[in-house]
Amino acid sequence: MNGYPFALTLCAATLAFIVYLLRSGRLREKYAAIWLAVLVTMLVLGAFPTVLFRLATIVGVQTPTNLLFAASVVMLLLVCIQLSTEISQLEEKTRTIAEELALLNRHVEEIRDATRTAGQGEQESAGPAQDDPKGPT
Repeated sequence: MNGYPFALTLCAATLAFIVYLLRSGRLREKYAAIWLAVLVTMLVLGAFPTVLFRLATIVGVQTPTNLLFAASVVMLLLVCIQLSTEISQLEEKTRTIAEELALLNRHVEEIRDATRTAGQGEQESAGPAQDDPKGPT
């Protein structure tokens, strides 16, 4: 039995899954573009296997599956690099937000301390007359 119909069916199912992830908001467009490009490539190679044989001949690879395997490794390497850069950017943003939050907390504490001291100063200057609702006797 020929494996190309199976590959085409698998690509179509994966394409449907990626569209589902996009529509449900679980996958962002910039990541979906990479996977859609891979799927389109796989669909072309599955529908027209002679393309892979020609590419293998041009590149000088004896077996087309070896070319496909090498291309897959390069693709996974590129995805890892992209995800690493995304993680680095997110770590930087998280650090910046944590620093800003610490500064804001410090500012809030300073304001609380200033209002407490101002409130205590007003109570001391008013004297004990405010404590006695009947007034001086």
